[in-house]
Amino acid sequence: MSSCPTYAEDMVLRQESRSGGTAHPTAFRAAVDGLRSARLRPEVSCEEMPAPQRIAPYSAALSADVTVDDVEVGTGRIILLHDPDGVEAWEGTFRCVAYVRCDIEADWAADPMLAEVGWTWLLDALTAHGAEHVAASGTVTRVTSESFGGMGSEPPSAQVEIRASWTPLAAAATDVPDVAAHVEAWGELLCTASGLEPVPEGVAVMPSRRGQRGTGA
Repeated sequence: MSSCPTYAEDMVLRQESRSGGTAHPTAFRAAVDGLRSARLRPEVSCEEMPAPQRIAPYSAALSADVTVDDVEVGTGRIILLHDPDGVEAWEGTFRCVAYVRCDIEADWAADPMLAEVGWTWLLDALTAHGAEHVAASGTVTRVTSESFGGMGSEPPSAQVEIRASWTPLAAAATDVPDVAAHVEAWGELLCTASGLEPVPEGVAVMPSRRGQRGTGA
């Protein structure tokens, strides 16, 4: 890790609406602005990802990879959903849906506490970034693989997969959640699951465009 880590800004995204129109509610546009302003570690490269069109009237999505020494050690995506009418199960009008998959040590996959620890990573990241939320739910899955026959010389491999969704709470004055905080929490979850050490508190932050391919509207 660099002694002076940089963070990525102006992340790319794609917005889709069920109606196929170009007009988006003011609240959604503001939320997308927040998503764009999120800062992630330099090991994380983001790129545009088509957002699902049938889950909610409005959505935006990002995908990301974590690379260390030119080796990809983790991948993930986050989707921001918005329904101006609200959804009872969401307990709000916005919803974050996140996915993380990372390589882990094969013997660690056998730890009975892995799933609980993985879920704690998410909750801790949300708390650390001040990402207030309700109605969090999800799963933590471990995946192990062993090779046989002609591939028998390959060592066992293991991955952890975290699927989660939660409702970001909106500020009373704006009715818009601080989406940047939620994206940054997802980025921290991705890095933690990938085995990266936390960034030391007080380290200077500089903007970087590493891994960016442009912006979409």
